[in-house]
Amino acid sequence: MTNELDFDGARVYAIPMRARFRGISVREGMLIEGPAGWGEFCPFTDYDDTVSAGWLATTIEQCTVGWPEPVREAIPINCTVPAVGPERAHQIAANSGCRTAKVKVADHPESLTEDLARVEAVRDALGPDGAIRVDANGVWDIDTAVSHIRRLDKAAGGLEYVEQPCRTIDELAAVRCQVDVRIAADESIRRADDPLRVAVAGAADVAVLKCTPLGGVRRSLEVAEAAGLPCVVSSALETSVGLAAQVALAAALPELDFACGLGTLSLLDSDIVSGPGSLRAAEGYLPVPRTPPTPDPTLLDAYELTNPDQAAWWRDRLARVRAVYNANDTGGN
Repeated sequence: MTNELDFDGARVYAIPMRARFRGISVREGMLIEGPAGWGEFCPFTDYDDTVSAGWLATTIEQCTVGWPEPVREAIPINCTVPAVGPERAHQIAANSGCRTAKVKVADHPESLTEDLARVEAVRDALGPDGAIRVDANGVWDIDTAVSHIRRLDKAAGGLEYVEQPCRTIDELAAVRCQVDVRIAADESIRRADDPLRVAVAGAADVAVLKCTPLGGVRRSLEVAEAAGLPCVVSSALETSVGLAAQVALAAALPELDFACGLGTLSLLDSDIVSGPGSLRAAEGYLPVPRTPPTPDPTLLDAYELTNPDQAAWWRDRLARVRAVYNANDTGGN
């Protein structure tokens, strides 16, 4: 069915971000139309073509066959607090409408003092009943992780969990045995050949799933079953077009014990979808779309990537990743 996708007509966007996040200040990607609607292809620029093929598989699933039927109509979400000062962190958490906050930490090697202040500010904003989780993106070693988790847990008045404190599964397992806070695995699950290994190794209490890099909603449901852990669905910083697939995954999981990291449109200056189709949370929940949102032509024009060299880079990248996707015999054309 990929011959029905309008790869040649793909639109390349560039949307400024409200704060630097994951090392970027502008989010770029491509929007592709197919028989079932629009999909989004937006692997980060440092990902190679093999990794990016999973992102394309998600796009193709969304554009051609859609998603499984949901088992819930709304998804509880956390707000996301980037590596900002405590005053701004307090504002984000207080104004989000969410009862759970995910706080970025370990933004640079000497960040602990800033991290503690940010977490304390978020606790003050949410009050004693709110849940706080932190994400270190795998940058700590074992000893640093143990030490920092204990201090952050104290500053938070109790953490819900720590996401990916270290890089490897073995390191996560070593940290988990030394702290009283739940450990969540993100990159370790996405990059593992066998997601079940995370659970078998005793490396995590929670599995963080991002269906975009995993290859689609159906593939992610298989990974969730293999991991055998409570799951949280998190975004890959997409517009509403791509975010819809993540929401569809959260809606299709048999159990959903934690708020999901899907409120990330707040990190972008704008969306590419307008009106009710734009997946912005209300009172800490996102509605579940049954079909992919349709981009607003005015917004497509307003946020079109105008740098011709960078736009050509994206089109060349899409062609290369399609070749990888097809070679993997995943249904390409």
